Amino acid sequence: MNGACGTVFQLCQSPPIKLLIIRSFNVFNGVHVSKSSRIYPNQCFCRSIQTETYNVVRGSYIPKTETKNQNEAKEKDDPSKSLENMGAFQKLPMVMPSIDILHSALKTAKRVSPTKGIANIAKRERNRGAKQLDTLMKELAVRLRTYLEGFPKKEYLHPYECSLIELTLGDGKYEEVLRKVDTLRKKVVSLGKEHASLCAKSLTKRDAEESLSEGMKKVEEAYIHQAKAVDDLLHIAKTLRAMPVVDLDKPTLCLVGAPNVGKSSLVRILSTGKPEICNYPFTTRGILMGHIVLNYQHFQVTDTPGLLRRSDDDRNNLEKLTLAVLSHLPTAVLFVHDLSGECGTSPSDQFAIYKEMKERYGNHLWLNVVSKCDLLKESPVTFSTENCDHDDIELHKYRRFGPDGALLVSVKDDIGLSELKERVHEMLVSQMTRIKEQKTATEET
Repeated sequence: MNGACGTVFQLCQSPPIKLLIIRSFNVFNGVHVSKSSRIYPNQCFCRSIQTETYNVVRGSYIPKTETKNQNEAKEKDDPSKSLENMGAFQKLPMVMPSIDILHSALKTAKRVSPTKGIANIAKRERNRGAKQLDTLMKELAVRLRTYLEGFPKKEYLHPYECSLIELTLGDGKYEEVLRKVDTLRKKVVSLGKEHASLCAKSLTKRDAEESLSEGMKKVEEAYIHQAKAVDDLLHIAKTLRAMPVVDLDKPTLCLVGAPNVGKSSLVRILSTGKPEICNYPFTTRGILMGHIVLNYQHFQVTDTPGLLRRSDDDRNNLEKLTLAVLSHLPTAVLFVHDLSGECGTSPSDQFAIYKEMKERYGNHLWLNVVSKCDLLKESPVTFSTENCDHDDIELHKYRRFGPDGALLVSVKDDIGLSELKERVHEMLVSQMTRIKEQKTATEET
C-alpha cells in the first residue's frame, strides 16, 4: 500500500502541460509512439494514476448490475412500489376532446404516402390505402391506450382517493368510463386491421380506393358513435385533478361540525385557505385545503361540509366526504359548535352529532370550539322542535357552555383567537409526533 501511495505521489509531481515532441521511434511510459508524434504528459499521467489507484483499492469497487428478474422481485417485495401514494390525481394525463383526437388522426393518416419504388399503379394504391388505414387505427388506438394506462386502477389508490372518486363521480362511474374507452379502442383496432387487410387484397386501383374510403368511413363512424366515453374521461380528469392534495407526512387539522357553524371563517383565520363564507347551510360543497406556517413548521387545514343528525345511509355525498376525511386521513379534529341559534341546527342536534363523531373518531386528537360567542345570551337558545324538559344533565350543560373544555371564540369581535391558534399549534405538533411514531412502527414491521 505504501509503495502504491508513493508512486501516486511521484506522479503528482510530473511535469505540467509542456508539449513533448518525439523525434524518433521510441517507447514512452510503455506507449509506442512514432516519429514526430506529440505526447501530452497529462494523458500519460492520467493513465498511470488510474493504474496505480486501481492497485491501491485492488479492484474492490466493482459496480453490480441487477438482472430484470431481480428488479421485478425487488419491486414485488416492496409494497410501496405497487401502492400509489397520495397525489395520484395530479398525475392523470391531459385528455384531448374526442373530436380533436379524430381530426388529428385523420389529418395524419391522409398525409401518409405509398412506399417509394412501387411502379405498378394498383399495387401503389393498395399500399397507400393499407398504410393510411393502419396509421388512422394506430393514431386513435395508441392515444386511447395511453389514456387508459395513465388512469390508475382503484385498488392501487389511497382509500381516501377511492372515496373521493365514488362520492364525486358516483359509484362505479370511474370504472364504467374506462371500460367504455377500452371497448372503443378495441373496436377501432379491429376495424382498422380488417379494412387495411381488405385494401391490401384489392385487385385494381379503383377497388383499393373504394376500400380505403369505406375503411376510413367505418372507423370514423365507430369512433364517433362511442366518442362520448372519451369526453367523459376528459371530464373525469378535470374533476379529479381539481381535488385537493393531502400530504400524509404533514399534520392535518380537520374542521368538523354542523352546517353554517362558522368552520369556514375559522379556516380563513387559521390558514391560507380562502373558502366561501355565506350565512346559509352547506356553503362548503367539497373538501377545501389551507396551510398553516408556525415557527417554520408547515401544517394543513381542511374545511369540510357540515354534518346533519341522521344515519349514514341517509347522508348526502357532501357529508360522506367529511366522514371519508376522518376515516382515511391522519387528522386532528377541531369540532365547531354554534349555540347561538344562527346556524339553523338546534343545540340538541349538534350535541347528538358531536357525541356520535366523538365515539367513532375518539382516537383522533380533539379540540372543541364554540363559535360566535359574541351572540350567546344568558339563557340558552332552544328551538321550537326541542323539548328541554327531557334534557339530561349533560345536554343541559351543553346548551349553555358547550362540551367540557370547549374554547369560546368570536371571529367578529376577535375573542379567543390567539388562544385558539396556540392550542391548534400544540395539537398539530402532537399530531406530527404521532405520524412519525406510526411511520417508524410501520417500517419496523
